[in-house]
Amino acid sequence: MQTKLSTKGQVVLPSPIRRKLNLRPGDPLDAKIENDRIVLTPRKIRSHKIKLQADPITKLPVLSAGPQAAPLTSKQVKDLLAEFP
Repeated sequence: MQTKLSTKGQVVLPSPIRRKLNLRPGDPLDAKIENDRIVLTPRKIRSHKIKLQADPITKLPVLSAGPQAAPLTSKQVKDLLAEFP
């Protein structure tokens, strides 16, 4: 996969990489140089597991990652449902 460096020094990680590593906007990455290569490493693996459960009021199915998890975007929900059996 190829990406470009912007005039502001920013790099966009391709979406397949972000999905595989479960990276979201604002996630911290460590950057270092190894053998003339730039290496980015996620600082912390997200511990929240997303699960399908029944809403306590409506009893309809909902996706939940727990009370401390960041809200899911529409795209994340779409991607999760695409992988759902």
